[in-house]
Amino acid sequence: MPEQTIAEALLLGVLEGLTEFIPVSSTGHILLAGHFLGFQSTGKAFEILIQLGAILAILSVYAARLWKMAVDLPRDPATRRFVMGVLLAFLPAAVIGVLAYKIIKTVLFETPTLICIMLILGGVVLLWVDRWAKKPVYTDITHFPLAMYFKIGLFQCLSMIPGTSRSGSTIVGGLLLGADKRAAAEFSFFLAMPTMAGAFAYDLYKNYALLTAADVKIIAVGFIAAFIAAVIVVRSLLGYVSRRGYALFGWWRILVGMVGLVALLLLG
Repeated sequence: MPEQTIAEALLLGVLEGLTEFIPVSSTGHILLAGHFLGFQSTGKAFEILIQLGAILAILSVYAARLWKMAVDLPRDPATRRFVMGVLLAFLPAAVIGVLAYKIIKTVLFETPTLICIMLILGGVVLLWVDRWAKKPVYTDITHFPLAMYFKIGLFQCLSMIPGTSRSGSTIVGGLLLGADKRAAAEFSFFLAMPTMAGAFAYDLYKNYALLTAADVKIIAVGFIAAFIAAVIVVRSLLGYVSRRGYALFGWWRILVGMVGLVALLLLG
């Protein structure tokens, strides 16, 4: 395995972990970085499978809370209602992800100009919502109405377009539907667990026969890097957005999208 490829996998893994849970589009970032680095993965599997590192990161950070929920689930109606809400939010993306899988992987993932445009548009929307979203009604993610969980899940479907951001679309949906900034981000964490686990399992199912030992090696490097970086982000994000909001991420998206468009124009 060439050292450059290992270095690229490490870089992309760190990028995945740093951006997965903030509303800037981790997939958009690693697809653009991979495009300019000339990084090629079998079936674009690397970009999806290294998300396992981010999944395990959030599971480790929320391990105590998840364990308590598992213990309480058989006897606590509130816990069962919240789990049902997460599953309702997950359902739309699960259905659309399966039906549109081929288009997403073979067309949208291969269109860097679209990714840059979505980064910019998403940044503008995030700046607007961060400033003008209605006064929060919900501060506890376990108290959202069931219909609200499902509607946030519909917002998540927008992230099928690379550059939109899974966390960004769910956070914007939560803010527009009355969640405060911290609750919107925290629910995006919980919704990430089934969504990313489902994407990982389905992509592995579709591509495992194509993967070689070399592919597994670079995926493992990316996975470990993503895990470490994601732990850092998950531990600090809720406190940050509670104090500062999402404006920084909106401006970052716009900057990356514009730089990407210029680079595509100059470099191809």
